[in-house]
Amino acid sequence: MFLLLLCNDKEVLGPWVNGRWLNLFTGAVIWVLVTMSIILTAATVFPDMTGATIVSILGGGTALGVAGFAVFAVLRRRRAEPAMAEDLADLDHARSMRAVWRMPPLEALPAPKLSLSKWVWMGVLRVYLVAAVVLVAVKVVQMAMGQ
Repeated sequence: MFLLLLCNDKEVLGPWVNGRWLNLFTGAVIWVLVTMSIILTAATVFPDMTGATIVSILGGGTALGVAGFAVFAVLRRRRAEPAMAEDLADLDHARSMRAVWRMPPLEALPAPKLSLSKWVWMGVLRVYLVAAVVLVAVKVVQMAMGQ
């Protein structure tokens, strides 16, 4: 998660930032890993969980991920997008800059800006961490009570 955010920071990586398709793929991988980790934690806490419940969680997580992607796709399309000629010029400029790009010293970097997508990804990570801690706490209480 943090590596994905870093790989999209233009102040740090300049012309070497991730492209759209790599971000889509990486975001999908992170989503699948978070969903599977929640299932693993839940299965540990609730060992009687059925296969149907696991499939339901996978389906719900997939639907939530697709819906989130669709919302972000609509929001991005509403922003003013540069013309195709400007995209090609930006691409040519990025390719020429890759040979000479050097990351600025850390003290010269501005504070990172938290965009909507970064805010949502950080929220997903926080929700996952809170859910995992709650599930583990439930399991500890169950074991302490002899169940």
